[in-house]
Amino acid sequence: MTGNTRQRVPSVEGFFTIGDEPHLIGGRLADSGGYCFPLHLGGSDPRNPAGEVEEVALSRTGLIWSFTNSTYPPPPPFIITEPYVPVVVAAVELELEKMVVLGQVAPGWTVDDLEVGMEVELVTGVLHEDEECEYLTWQWQPIGDRPVSGGGDSDG
Repeated sequence: MTGNTRQRVPSVEGFFTIGDEPHLIGGRLADSGGYCFPLHLGGSDPRNPAGEVEEVALSRTGLIWSFTNSTYPPPPPFIITEPYVPVVVAAVELELEKMVVLGQVAPGWTVDDLEVGMEVELVTGVLHEDEECEYLTWQWQPIGDRPVSGGGDSDG
């Protein structure tokens, strides 16, 4: 078997960067100083809908605000593999921005391994793949020891 020659690309262009230290791509509202994610779907300041939104790299770390497992496949347009493998999702309050962003938890972590208030960092992992590409998504990786209950690979 040969090595992986698939190109690694974001599953959704413009939502996050890839590399050793990935970042979510958000916006900072010029008038209020608030933040939005994602940049182009986050909207604008409701008090000033015509206000400028500056592109910013959001914090890479935060604290788990809430979490759950996803035991059923998400609806279209999400691409899933068969058979569907449940994932753990976490709502994370970003360190600097104090806003909550939802995302998958890195493989190998279960709801039994997580706690509200646990520190996590942003990593990337494979969402799905085809003959040519591995399509990456952002994931939340708890900082510290690996879980003993899980078993999957993390890509971060």
